[in-house]
Amino acid sequence: MDKYIWLIPLLPLAGFVINGLGRNALPKNLIGAIGSLLVLVSFGLSVATFFQIKASGVPINVNLYDWFAVGNLNVSFAFLIDQLSAIMLLIITGVGFLIHLYSIGYMHHDKGFGKFFAYLNLFVFFMLLLVMGSNYLVMFIGWEGVGLCSYLLIGFWFNNPSYADAAKKAFVMNRIGDLGFLIAVFLIFNTFGSISFADVFSKAASMQSGDSTILLITLLLFVGATGKSAQIPLFTWLPDAMAGPTPVSALIHAATMVTAGIYMIARSNVLFTLAPVTLEVISIVGIATATFAALIALTQTDIKKVLAYSTVSQLGYMFLGLGVGAYTGAFFHVLTHAFFKALLFLGAGSVIHGMSNEQDMRKMGGLKGKLPVTFYTMLIGTIAIAGIPPFSGFFSKDEILAHAFEHSTTLYVIGVITAGLTSFYMFRMMFLTFFGKFRGTHEQEHHLHESPATMTIPLIVLAILSMIGGMIGVPEALGGHHELGAFLAPVFEPSAKLTGEAHHLSHSLEYILMGVSVGAAIIALLYAYTKYVSGKHVPVADTEERHVLAKLSYHKFYVDELYDFLIRRPLDALSVFFYKVVDLLGIDGLVNGLGKGSVEASKGLRLLQTGNVGFYIFMMVIGIVAVLLYGYTLIN
Repeated sequence: MDKYIWLIPLLPLAGFVINGLGRNALPKNLIGAIGSLLVLVSFGLSVATFFQIKASGVPINVNLYDWFAVGNLNVSFAFLIDQLSAIMLLIITGVGFLIHLYSIGYMHHDKGFGKFFAYLNLFVFFMLLLVMGSNYLVMFIGWEGVGLCSYLLIGFWFNNPSYADAAKKAFVMNRIGDLGFLIAVFLIFNTFGSISFADVFSKAASMQSGDSTILLITLLLFVGATGKSAQIPLFTWLPDAMAGPTPVSALIHAATMVTAGIYMIARSNVLFTLAPVTLEVISIVGIATATFAALIALTQTDIKKVLAYSTVSQLGYMFLGLGVGAYTGAFFHVLTHAFFKALLFLGAGSVIHGMSNEQDMRKMGGLKGKLPVTFYTMLIGTIAIAGIPPFSGFFSKDEILAHAFEHSTTLYVIGVITAGLTSFYMFRMMFLTFFGKFRGTHEQEHHLHESPATMTIPLIVLAILSMIGGMIGVPEALGGHHELGAFLAPVFEPSAKLTGEAHHLSHSLEYILMGVSVGAAIIALLYAYTKYVSGKHVPVADTEERHVLAKLSYHKFYVDELYDFLIRRPLDALSVFFYKVVDLLGIDGLVNGLGKGSVEASKGLRLLQTGNVGFYIFMMVIGIVAVLLYGYTLIN
């Protein structure tokens, strides 16, 4: 596969060019076929690459060309495909293809169909570039590219001002994180004399744990990760990003782009292992984000907003795994989350499609019989994300919680509570949407229908993956040998050597921990059932008063308002000051003052041009006298 690696990102790029140029000329069916099939072929090449890596165990290094050389910096445009990036290729192209296929049905009546598929293909290209790069600069290009595509896709319906604002918000908040990433790359070159992964990690392995330079580099990299992966304090852009079409939410904000920060830290695991302080920061920020987002999701009534805050919460779980050194567990959750969260977003899109673009769960209910495929597939995704065995989410979440327990009992307890909250708000979403009586309009009920096959087939495939995906990471306590862990071992082996022999929990203790987390999820499920099915409770209208805590949760703890008060308004006031005082009065005043002074002076001098010869002779005499006096003063 070494000779064909370059085709994996090139094919989606070709789809972008073809669909971009032919968006107004090509028929929609052809645009959809081109965009989807090129990603499918890329998936096929990724599968072949994966099996080559699995069979040989040897990473594939492909140096396409020497990019540039400046002083001691020599950068090659090169790809590195190892166990970590091979799995990411499968996620990006495999889930990406299913979302492309789904989009054919979902976006079929949209006027910007061709442009939408061009953007999707461009996103896949940049995401592939991000995970395939063999150095930090190629990764950064992909990193910036997916940020650009996120802006374009979130603001796809830019005629709506709120959607355009959401796109700008995502772009700006991502740039904050990207600055941290870029400074970290400069520091990496200054410290190691290279930005190639192979050179940096081999040199770093010989450094002392806790080195201040490594600490600064990893903290800056983590700043980049918080922006891209929506962690506190840079998380508020992701819920607003639901303004984009639902396939965008599934592709970018569930399966791929938001996991870029996780991938970057996992790729740089040697650096982070050498910075235990940074790992502590990551674990604290991760569990705080997971819990905070879960508390917000408890009261949301927009079906996509529930899933958005769920995504933020699950990303927090992944960061918790990274922070406690469970690199394999965190990446395992990336994999399973890609399956069940893409499924849930696409399922929500199917509901919205059937409900004639209605997203408020208070106006749904009783859809189980009307949308059977959507219901059963989303139920599978909900069970998986709740962490109930034997579905995929149970295995990956249990592994993170087990490592958290080893690291800190406090982190574990908060993690279990968050798992219970996750189960509650996800089943709340299911019960409000699919159970009880229909609460929408008669017109909506009349038009209720299951989605077309192009939308339901991806749901079924993702549901199957959500059921069986966890089998690749069955722990020894349950009779497995964690195939994913064995496969990824070469990637995380340098970190394992730095930390020494890892402590393993006894099987009996693992059973107890599993029982606690599953018990929390089931108790939350039963409570949600009692409240929303047996009790037939429906969230109150926006105009009605809520309990204080419910009000805080529903209004997202006023974080956006806090940012607006502390950051945006002072910056706006400072901008007005610079405009009115520094710019208008200072700079413009100086420039315009010089101009006006010249004009007024010229007006005065013009009066001397009288046309009278006698006056000119008189002025000449005065000039001669002045010159003589000046000469006299110089002599004396």
